[in-house]
Amino acid sequence: MSGRIRQFFRDKKDDIQDYTGGSGVIGKFILGLLLVYLLVAMVLGIYWSSEPDTFSVRDHTRTLASTMNREPVTGFATTATMIRIAETLLDKPGGYISNDLLLPGLWLDNMPNWEYGALVQLRDLSRAMRKDISRSQSQSAEDRDLTIAEPQFHFDSGSWAIPSTENEYRRGINALKRYLNRLSDPAQADAQFFARADNLNNWLADLETRLGSLSRTLSESVGKASVSDAVANLDPDDPLAEDTEGEDVKTPWTKIDDVFYEARGSAWALLHIFRAVEVDFRKVLQDKNAMASVKQIIIELEGTQASMWSPVILNGSGFGVLANHSLTMAAYLSRANAAISDMRDLLSRG
Repeated sequence: MSGRIRQFFRDKKDDIQDYTGGSGVIGKFILGLLLVYLLVAMVLGIYWSSEPDTFSVRDHTRTLASTMNREPVTGFATTATMIRIAETLLDKPGGYISNDLLLPGLWLDNMPNWEYGALVQLRDLSRAMRKDISRSQSQSAEDRDLTIAEPQFHFDSGSWAIPSTENEYRRGINALKRYLNRLSDPAQADAQFFARADNLNNWLADLETRLGSLSRTLSESVGKASVSDAVANLDPDDPLAEDTEGEDVKTPWTKIDDVFYEARGSAWALLHIFRAVEVDFRKVLQDKNAMASVKQIIIELEGTQASMWSPVILNGSGFGVLANHSLTMAAYLSRANAAISDMRDLLSRG
Protein backbone atom coordinates (compact mmCIF):
# COMPACT_ATOMS: atom_id res chain seq x y z
CA MET A 1 0.00 0.00 0.00
CA SER A 2 2.77 2.43 0.96
CA GLY A 3 4.62 1.56 -2.27
CA ARG A 4 1.58 2.55 -4.32
CA ILE A 5 1.35 5.87 -2.51
CA ARG A 6 5.04 6.62 -3.18
CA GLN A 7 4.61 5.65 -6.84
CA PHE A 8 1.57 7.95 -7.09
CA PHE A 9 3.56 10.97 -5.90
CA ARG A 10 6.48 10.08 -8.21
CA ASP A 11 4.09 10.02 -11.16
CA LYS A 12 2.65 13.40 -10.15
CA LYS A 13 6.15 14.85 -9.83
CA ASP A 14 7.03 13.57 -13.30
CA ASP A 15 3.82 15.07 -14.71
CA ILE A 16 4.66 18.47 -13.25
CA GLN A 17 8.21 18.34 -14.63
CA ASP A 18 6.88 17.39 -18.06
CA TYR A 19 4.43 20.30 -17.92
CA THR A 20 7.15 22.80 -16.97
CA GLY A 21 9.63 21.60 -19.58
CA GLY A 22 11.31 18.82 -17.67
CA SER A 23 13.96 20.93 -15.99
CA GLY A 24 11.64 22.37 -13.36
CA VAL A 25 13.05 25.88 -13.91
CA ILE A 26 9.64 27.45 -14.34
CA GLY A 27 8.32 25.61 -11.30
CA LYS A 28 11.26 26.75 -9.20
CA PHE A 29 10.78 30.32 -10.43
CA ILE A 30 7.09 30.26 -9.52
CA LEU A 31 7.90 28.73 -6.14
CA GLY A 32 10.54 31.41 -5.53
CA LEU A 33 8.06 34.18 -6.38
CA LEU A 34 5.52 32.63 -4.02
CA LEU A 35 8.03 32.46 -1.18
CA VAL A 36 9.06 36.09 -1.72
CA TYR A 37 5.41 37.15 -1.80
CA LEU A 38 4.67 35.31 1.45
CA LEU A 39 7.77 36.79 3.11
CA VAL A 40 6.82 40.34 2.09
CA ALA A 41 3.23 39.72 3.20
CA MET A 42 4.47 38.47 6.59
CA VAL A 43 6.66 41.55 7.14
CA LEU A 44 3.85 43.87 6.04
CA GLY A 45 1.44 42.00 8.31
CA ILE A 46 3.67 42.64 11.32
CA TYR A 47 3.92 46.34 10.41
CA TRP A 48 0.19 46.69 9.76
CA SER A 49 -0.59 45.05 13.10
CA SER A 50 1.07 47.87 15.04
CA GLU A 51 -1.55 49.89 16.90
CA PRO A 52 -1.83 53.66 16.36
CA ASP A 53 -0.28 55.85 19.01
CA THR A 54 -2.40 57.99 21.28
CA PHE A 55 -2.47 61.73 20.58
CA SER A 56 -3.03 64.91 22.55
CA VAL A 57 -6.62 66.04 22.12
CA ARG A 58 -5.83 69.56 23.29
CA ASP A 59 -2.88 69.98 20.90
CA HIS A 60 -4.89 68.54 18.02
CA THR A 61 -7.81 70.88 18.79
CA ARG A 62 -5.56 73.94 18.94
CA THR A 63 -3.78 72.98 15.71
CA LEU A 64 -7.00 72.33 13.80
CA ALA A 65 -8.63 75.52 15.05
CA SER A 66 -5.56 77.51 13.97
CA THR A 67 -5.56 75.83 10.55
CA MET A 68 -9.24 76.67 10.08
CA ASN A 69 -8.68 80.17 11.49
CA ARG A 70 -11.49 79.59 13.98
CA GLU A 71 -12.00 79.78 17.72
CA PRO A 72 -12.25 76.39 19.48
CA VAL A 73 -15.87 76.83 20.55
CA THR A 74 -17.76 74.37 22.74
CA GLY A 75 -18.02 71.10 20.85
CA PHE A 76 -14.94 71.73 18.71
CA ALA A 77 -12.73 69.29 20.63
CA THR A 78 -15.29 66.46 20.57
CA THR A 79 -16.05 66.82 16.86
CA ALA A 80 -12.37 67.18 15.94
CA THR A 81 -11.58 64.06 17.98
CA MET A 82 -14.30 62.07 16.22
CA ILE A 83 -12.84 63.08 12.86
CA ARG A 84 -9.33 62.14 13.98
CA ILE A 85 -10.50 58.72 15.22
CA ALA A 86 -12.31 58.00 11.94
CA GLU A 87 -9.34 59.15 9.86
CA THR A 88 -7.00 56.99 11.94
CA LEU A 89 -9.10 53.93 11.11
CA LEU A 90 -8.66 54.63 7.39
CA ASP A 91 -5.16 56.13 7.22
CA LYS A 92 -3.10 54.11 9.72
CA PRO A 93 -0.41 51.72 8.39
CA GLY A 94 -2.14 49.31 6.04
CA GLY A 95 -5.25 51.48 5.93
CA TYR A 96 -8.59 49.92 6.84
CA ILE A 97 -7.99 46.16 7.08
CA SER A 98 -11.33 44.66 8.14
CA ASN A 99 -12.58 44.28 4.57
CA ASP A 100 -9.32 43.12 2.93
CA LEU A 101 -9.56 40.12 0.58
CA LEU A 102 -5.83 39.75 -0.14
CA LEU A 103 -2.74 39.03 1.92
CA PRO A 104 -1.53 40.17 4.35
CA GLY A 105 -4.80 41.78 5.48
CA LEU A 106 -6.74 38.58 4.87
CA TRP A 107 -4.88 36.59 7.53
CA LEU A 108 -4.74 39.36 10.14
CA ASP A 109 -7.34 39.25 12.90
CA ASN A 110 -5.99 41.38 15.75
CA MET A 111 -6.12 44.68 13.88
CA PRO A 112 -9.62 44.12 12.39
CA ASN A 113 -10.91 43.48 15.91
CA TRP A 114 -9.10 46.61 17.15
CA GLU A 115 -10.74 48.56 14.32
CA TYR A 116 -14.16 47.22 15.22
CA GLY A 117 -13.77 48.19 18.88
CA ALA A 118 -12.85 51.78 17.97
CA LEU A 119 -15.61 51.86 15.36
CA VAL A 120 -18.29 50.88 17.88
CA GLN A 121 -17.38 53.85 20.08
CA LEU A 122 -17.40 56.17 17.07
CA ARG A 123 -20.83 54.88 16.09
CA ASP A 124 -22.25 55.33 19.59
CA LEU A 125 -20.97 58.90 19.90
CA SER A 126 -22.17 59.86 16.42
CA ARG A 127 -25.63 58.61 17.36
CA ALA A 128 -25.54 60.60 20.62
CA MET A 129 -24.43 63.69 18.70
CA ARG A 130 -27.32 63.36 16.26
CA LYS A 131 -29.96 62.34 18.79
CA ASP A 132 -29.16 64.50 21.82
CA ILE A 133 -26.09 66.71 21.87
CA SER A 134 -26.86 68.76 18.75
CA ARG A 135 -30.52 69.33 19.70
CA SER A 136 -31.93 71.67 22.33
CA GLN A 137 -35.02 69.54 23.00
CA SER A 138 -36.87 66.48 21.73
CA GLN A 139 -38.90 68.52 19.23
CA SER A 140 -35.85 70.19 17.68
CA ALA A 141 -34.77 69.33 14.14
CA GLU A 142 -31.77 67.09 13.67
CA ASP A 143 -28.58 68.59 12.27
CA ARG A 144 -28.42 68.04 8.51
CA ASP A 145 -24.79 66.90 8.47
CA LEU A 146 -25.05 64.65 11.52
CA THR A 147 -28.00 62.88 9.89
CA ILE A 148 -25.52 61.89 7.16
CA ALA A 149 -22.53 61.12 9.38
CA GLU A 150 -24.31 58.78 11.81
CA PRO A 151 -25.66 56.24 9.27
CA GLN A 152 -22.43 56.36 7.26
CA PHE A 153 -20.44 55.10 10.24
CA HIS A 154 -23.03 52.35 10.71
CA PHE A 155 -22.35 51.04 7.20
CA ASP A 156 -21.21 47.42 6.90
CA SER A 157 -17.65 47.29 8.25
CA GLY A 158 -16.65 44.44 5.92
CA SER A 159 -17.80 45.65 2.50
CA TRP A 160 -14.96 45.43 -0.02
CA ALA A 161 -16.60 47.17 -2.99
CA ILE A 162 -19.78 48.61 -4.50
CA PRO A 163 -19.67 50.52 -2.26
CA SER A 164 -16.53 50.05 -0.22
CA THR A 165 -16.50 50.61 3.52
CA GLU A 166 -13.73 53.19 3.16
CA ASN A 167 -15.77 55.36 0.78
CA GLU A 168 -18.81 55.30 3.03
CA TYR A 169 -16.78 56.23 6.10
CA ARG A 170 -15.13 59.05 4.13
CA ARG A 171 -18.58 60.45 3.50
CA GLY A 172 -19.22 60.36 7.23
CA ILE A 173 -15.93 62.15 7.91
CA ASN A 174 -16.75 64.85 5.36
CA ALA A 175 -20.18 65.34 6.96
CA LEU A 176 -18.50 65.80 10.36
CA LYS A 177 -16.11 68.32 8.84
CA ARG A 178 -19.03 70.32 7.43
CA TYR A 179 -20.72 70.25 10.84
CA LEU A 180 -17.51 71.43 12.52
CA ASN A 181 -17.13 74.21 9.98
CA ARG A 182 -20.66 75.47 10.65
CA LEU A 183 -20.29 75.01 14.41
CA SER A 184 -17.18 77.19 14.57
CA ASP A 185 -18.37 79.82 12.07
CA PRO A 186 -19.91 82.84 13.88
CA ALA A 187 -21.80 83.71 10.72
CA GLN A 188 -23.70 80.40 10.80
CA ALA A 189 -25.93 79.80 13.79
CA ASP A 190 -27.64 76.59 12.61
CA ALA A 191 -25.07 74.15 14.05
CA GLN A 192 -25.34 73.59 17.80
CA PHE A 193 -23.54 71.63 20.51
CA PHE A 194 -25.40 71.56 23.82
CA ALA A 195 -22.92 70.57 26.54
CA ARG A 196 -25.58 69.72 29.10
CA ALA A 197 -25.58 67.16 31.89
CA ASP A 198 -28.58 65.25 30.52
CA ASN A 199 -27.02 64.89 27.05
CA LEU A 200 -23.78 63.59 28.51
CA ASN A 201 -25.66 61.27 30.86
CA ASN A 202 -27.59 59.68 27.99
CA TRP A 203 -24.39 58.80 26.16
CA LEU A 204 -22.78 57.50 29.35
CA ALA A 205 -25.77 55.19 29.94
CA ASP A 206 -25.13 53.47 26.61
CA LEU A 207 -21.40 53.38 27.28
CA GLU A 208 -21.93 51.78 30.69
CA THR A 209 -23.63 48.78 29.09
CA ARG A 210 -20.92 48.53 26.41
CA LEU A 211 -18.11 48.40 28.94
CA GLY A 212 -20.06 46.02 31.17
CA SER A 213 -20.42 43.60 28.28
CA LEU A 214 -16.75 43.90 27.32
CA SER A 215 -15.61 43.35 30.91
CA ARG A 216 -17.78 40.25 31.21
CA THR A 217 -16.54 38.79 27.92
CA LEU A 218 -12.92 39.43 28.89
CA SER A 219 -13.46 37.73 32.26
CA GLU A 220 -14.86 34.66 30.53
CA SER A 221 -11.35 33.89 29.28
CA VAL A 222 -10.94 31.72 32.40
CA GLY A 223 -14.55 30.53 32.54
CA LYS A 224 -17.35 31.90 34.70
CA ALA A 225 -20.58 30.37 35.90
CA SER A 226 -23.69 31.51 34.06
CA VAL A 227 -25.71 33.84 36.28
CA SER A 228 -28.91 33.25 34.32
CA ASP A 229 -28.62 29.47 34.77
CA ALA A 230 -27.91 29.85 38.50
CA VAL A 231 -30.97 32.06 39.00
CA ALA A 232 -33.16 29.72 36.96
CA ASN A 233 -32.16 26.77 39.17
CA LEU A 234 -33.03 28.45 42.49
CA ASP A 235 -35.66 26.74 44.62
CA PRO A 236 -38.08 29.53 45.68
CA ASP A 237 -39.62 27.34 48.42
CA ASP A 238 -36.40 26.36 50.18
CA PRO A 239 -33.98 29.26 50.84
CA LEU A 240 -31.56 26.88 52.61
CA ALA A 241 -31.21 24.59 49.61
CA GLU A 242 -27.78 24.42 48.05
CA ASP A 243 -27.43 26.56 44.95
CA THR A 244 -27.18 24.65 41.69
CA GLU A 245 -24.59 26.37 39.57
CA GLY A 246 -25.04 26.60 35.83
CA GLU A 247 -22.50 25.56 33.24
CA ASP A 248 -19.33 27.60 32.97
CA VAL A 249 -19.21 30.08 30.10
CA LYS A 250 -15.72 30.28 28.62
CA THR A 251 -14.35 32.11 25.61
CA PRO A 252 -12.90 29.67 23.04
CA TRP A 253 -9.11 29.86 23.00
CA THR A 254 -9.18 30.90 19.34
CA LYS A 255 -11.22 34.00 20.27
CA ILE A 256 -9.18 35.17 23.28
CA ASP A 257 -7.07 37.60 21.26
CA ASP A 258 -10.10 38.79 19.24
CA VAL A 259 -11.95 39.87 22.38
CA PHE A 260 -8.80 41.43 23.84
CA TYR A 261 -8.06 43.59 20.79
CA GLU A 262 -11.68 44.65 20.41
CA ALA A 263 -11.57 45.90 24.01
CA ARG A 264 -8.21 47.58 23.41
CA GLY A 265 -9.55 49.38 20.33
CA SER A 266 -12.63 50.52 22.24
CA ALA A 267 -10.47 51.81 25.08
CA TRP A 268 -8.19 53.67 22.65
CA ALA A 269 -11.13 55.54 21.14
CA LEU A 270 -12.73 56.20 24.54
CA LEU A 271 -9.49 57.60 25.96
CA HIS A 272 -9.52 60.37 23.36
CA ILE A 273 -13.26 60.92 23.60
CA PHE A 274 -13.10 61.46 27.36
CA ARG A 275 -10.18 63.84 26.93
CA ALA A 276 -12.44 65.81 24.57
CA VAL A 277 -15.37 65.59 27.00
CA GLU A 278 -13.10 67.03 29.67
CA VAL A 279 -12.64 70.08 27.42
CA ASP A 280 -16.13 70.63 26.02
CA PHE A 281 -18.14 69.70 29.12
CA ARG A 282 -15.77 71.35 31.60
CA LYS A 283 -18.35 73.79 32.98
CA VAL A 284 -21.03 71.20 33.67
CA LEU A 285 -18.45 68.77 35.09
CA GLN A 286 -17.24 71.42 37.52
CA ASP A 287 -20.79 72.42 38.46
CA LYS A 288 -21.67 68.77 39.20
CA ASN A 289 -18.35 68.01 40.95
CA ALA A 290 -17.78 65.27 38.36
CA MET A 291 -14.33 66.32 37.14
CA ALA A 292 -12.61 63.83 39.45
CA SER A 293 -14.64 61.00 37.91
CA VAL A 294 -13.54 62.01 34.41
CA LYS A 295 -9.92 62.12 35.54
CA GLN A 296 -10.27 58.64 37.04
CA ILE A 297 -11.80 57.27 33.83
CA ILE A 298 -8.95 58.72 31.76
CA ILE A 299 -6.34 57.22 34.12
CA GLU A 300 -7.90 53.75 33.82
CA LEU A 301 -8.20 54.01 30.03
CA GLU A 302 -4.57 55.08 29.79
CA GLY A 303 -3.68 51.86 31.60
CA THR A 304 -5.32 49.82 28.84
CA GLN A 305 -2.92 51.28 26.28
CA ALA A 306 0.32 50.14 27.94
CA SER A 307 2.85 48.56 25.58
CA MET A 308 2.42 44.87 24.85
CA TRP A 309 5.71 43.04 25.43
CA SER A 310 4.36 39.57 24.81
CA PRO A 311 4.13 38.36 21.18
CA VAL A 312 0.87 36.56 22.02
CA ILE A 313 -2.09 37.22 24.32
CA LEU A 314 -1.43 35.09 27.41
CA ASN A 315 -4.35 33.36 29.05
CA GLY A 316 -3.16 32.21 32.47
CA SER A 317 -5.55 30.81 35.03
CA GLY A 318 -5.79 34.06 36.97
CA PHE A 319 -3.70 33.06 39.99
CA GLY A 320 -1.39 30.78 38.02
CA VAL A 321 2.18 31.18 36.82
CA LEU A 322 1.36 32.89 33.52
CA ALA A 323 -0.21 36.32 33.16
CA ASN A 324 -3.76 36.72 31.91
CA HIS A 325 -3.95 39.76 29.65
CA SER A 326 -7.72 39.51 29.31
CA LEU A 327 -8.25 39.75 33.08
CA THR A 328 -5.85 42.70 33.24
CA MET A 329 -7.83 44.52 30.55
CA ALA A 330 -11.10 43.62 32.29
CA ALA A 331 -9.82 45.12 35.55
CA TYR A 332 -9.04 48.45 33.90
CA LEU A 333 -12.39 48.59 32.09
CA SER A 334 -14.32 47.59 35.22
CA ARG A 335 -12.73 50.41 37.21
CA ALA A 336 -13.45 52.84 34.38
CA ASN A 337 -17.04 51.61 34.31
CA ALA A 338 -17.36 52.11 38.07
CA ALA A 339 -16.18 55.70 37.64
CA ILE A 340 -18.72 56.18 34.84
CA SER A 341 -21.47 54.97 37.19
CA ASP A 342 -20.34 57.49 39.83
CA MET A 343 -20.20 60.19 37.18
CA ARG A 344 -23.75 59.46 36.02
CA ASP A 345 -24.97 59.68 39.60
CA LEU A 346 -23.36 63.10 40.01
CA LEU A 347 -24.71 64.37 36.69
CA SER A 348 -28.27 63.29 37.53
CA ARG A 349 -28.36 65.31 40.75
CA GLY A 350 -29.94 68.74 40.69
